[in-house]
This record gives sequence, structure tokens and C-alpha cells, in this order.
Amino acid sequence: MNRRELIKSGVMAGALSIIPFSNVFAGRQTVLLPSEDDLSAFKKIRLGELELFILTDGYIHEKNVNTFAPRADVPQLKKILRDHFRPDSFIDMAMNLMLVRTKNRLVLMDTGMGIFADERTGFILKSLQKAGFSPADITDVFISHAHPDHIGGVVDKQYNLVFPNADFYISKVEHDFWMQAYLKDFKNSFLKTQPELLHQLLPPIQKILKTIRPKLKFYDFKKTLHDHFSFQMFPGHTPGLTIITISSGNEKLIYMADLIHSDVILFPHPEWGFSGDTDLDIAADSRLKILKELADTRDRAFACHLPWPGLGFTRKKGTAYEWIPESFMN
Repeated sequence: MNRRELIKSGVMAGALSIIPFSNVFAGRQTVLLPSEDDLSAFKKIRLGELELFILTDGYIHEKNVNTFAPRADVPQLKKILRDHFRPDSFIDMAMNLMLVRTKNRLVLMDTGMGIFADERTGFILKSLQKAGFSPADITDVFISHAHPDHIGGVVDKQYNLVFPNADFYISKVEHDFWMQAYLKDFKNSFLKTQPELLHQLLPPIQKILKTIRPKLKFYDFKKTLHDHFSFQMFPGHTPGLTIITISSGNEKLIYMADLIHSDVILFPHPEWGFSGDTDLDIAADSRLKILKELADTRDRAFACHLPWPGLGFTRKKGTAYEWIPESFMN
């Protein structure tokens, strides 16, 4: 069963059926897996004086390969998958999240599927526990954008805050867009062909944003926050998608969130777009911009949906780019 079918059969907290757009999100009640299928895990790394914990929320299993990249040459896309020793009948996308421990803050970047989880996702709290933390320990939650696989973990199914002691951050552009979004706002998106999905997607996003509003703050793009975090908007996937630069001493890491959903497809073909992009043209421009910056600076990057643990580098290859995963010995 693919994610559209999962979503159409799904139930959201409060008895509202949730349909995510264009197969980007899961939306049925969580299915408890046997312990051997527990997908939770974490990886600890250092960045200067900071401790970084990469947490998995599971993975997304995408069977709608033909619409994954709306502007792709589908036979060529499938050939790319086969050439990289991957099936051409589905695309798996990781759900990598990051926790950053500074001297006095514990910052979580995005929150995973949460209330929208299916049997392959929704493992963030178990991963957090394995890393040695509880939800009450989190002081700040940085939301890159308001898609359900990034804000679904903010609340439980009763719409109580999962991270009760945290302040929440999002770009004002992103917040305002989703609070007022209509079908007409997706005219340059694959999602315009999915009006039913959008009609059912918008209310739960708005409800989550309303729930966190008393503790919500907006990014200041001109200032560093908590000494280590700076922010840039890269619109297109969503209007206010925010990437986060984490710095400590001479080291830095770029969290590029959902700018790129596939290492083998969108690095060589950023112009092909992604089915969840709000504006395909603007998203392609932002994708090309970040790829050029990362290739020119050779900065280390972290991505939500690239293969675990989502860390690596970008290199120019001909007229396009390629992803070089960081290697680890343990």
C-alpha cells in the first residue's frame, strides 16, 4: 500500500482524516511494531565544543516513482536508480533529525512525523530516549518548515505539547503562509493536481501552529541565536523554508532540511523538482543556489531525507553536482 492509500485510509487525532500532499507525509494511526522492527537509533558527533545527536524518526517508503520529481524524464530517472544499484519501483527517504547540546541549551531541529506517523516512522521519542534525553529536556525547537513530517511531532494526539519546556521557532513567512494558504497558492506545484489532498492537509497544519502560538517565536535572520545558530530562507519547497547554520569555533554544519530529497536524483538534476514543492521554479532556484554554495565552500551539510545519517559534502560534477556521504568507522 503506498502513502496516498495509507493517507486515504488514515485517521488523525480529533477524528480528522489527514491527507498529506503528494506522498510526502504519512497519515494513518501509528502501528506498533514488534521490538525487532524498532527503527529508533542515534549517532553522536562533535562540532567544536558542541555535541550533536543525529536521531532517526524512521524512513518514508515512496512507491509513486513516476511523480517523485514532477519535471523528470521518468525512464531516465529509473535508469539513474538502477545505475546506483537501487530498485526503480520505489524510493526510500530517511527521516534524519538533529539535537544540539550547547553549554546551556538543548535544541531540536524539526520533530518528525509524530501524530501523522505510519509503521515506518514516528521513532523520534525512542531515538531521543536512547540518546539519553527526555522531551522535557528540550529547551528550543527549530522548525525548518511546516510540512507534517517536520511539525507532526510537536504535539500528541490530544494536541498537548510534546516538548513542554521548549520555545518554538519558525520563519514568519512560513507561519503566515500556512495560516492563510489556499489552493491558488499551489498553482506552480504538482500539488495543484491534488486538491483533495490539500483540502485535508491545511486544517491540521493550522491547528498545530495555533497550538504552539503562545510559545512561538520568529527567526531573526540578521542575528545569531544562542551563540551558535544563524538562519537563511531558501523558498520554494515551502515559501519560508529555513536552513540553519550551526557554528562552533572554526567549525560549522549546514542543516539544509528539505532542499534536496534524493542524493542520486536531485543532485544531478535539481531542475526536476520534487512532488512536495510549493513552487517548482523557486524551489529549483533555491536548490541550485545551495548546491553551488556547498560545492564552492566545501562546507559539511546535514539533510533530513538523504541516506542515514544524512551527513556529507557536495561536489561539482560536470554541469551538475553529486553528494559525497561522510564516512564513519563506527
